[in-house]
Amino acid sequence: MTQTTRPEFIDLSKAEAVALLQRGHVGRLAFTFHDKVDIEPISYVCVDDSIYGRTSPGTKLTTLKHHPWVAFQVDEVRSRFDWNSVVVRGTLYLLEPTGNEPDREAYERAVEVLRSVDADALTAGDATPHRRLVFRIFIDEIVGKGARRAG
Repeated sequence: MTQTTRPEFIDLSKAEAVALLQRGHVGRLAFTFHDKVDIEPISYVCVDDSIYGRTSPGTKLTTLKHHPWVAFQVDEVRSRFDWNSVVVRGTLYLLEPTGNEPDREAYERAVEVLRSVDADALTAGDATPHRRLVFRIFIDEIVGKGARRAG
């Protein structure tokens, strides 16, 4: 007869959740418009209270311009009962290189953050030049969960 060790489900502290976000660089962005919910994988960088990323022009942006409230999820999965997951809820802002000084500074800060993990981002050597639109998700809420084998 085999003894089964039951999993223990835990809440991550805010510090643990932020640390997971800062370790990762690929997550899923969820957004909604009317009765349609969509989710897309994106690469990102988490700094302080924000998630920075970039994307291509398309219908997603049309939706996000009208409904900028999003959810964002990142997971670290080691096994079925050994994982951590973080969900962020917040508002997505498109950042433009033009406009008033605070807008330009926000865009330049975002590019600096993105280049911290991809030095060629938004340069002539960019591997994904079609992803030219820069955004910031301001984190309003962060929730982390995990699972472990109970000892």
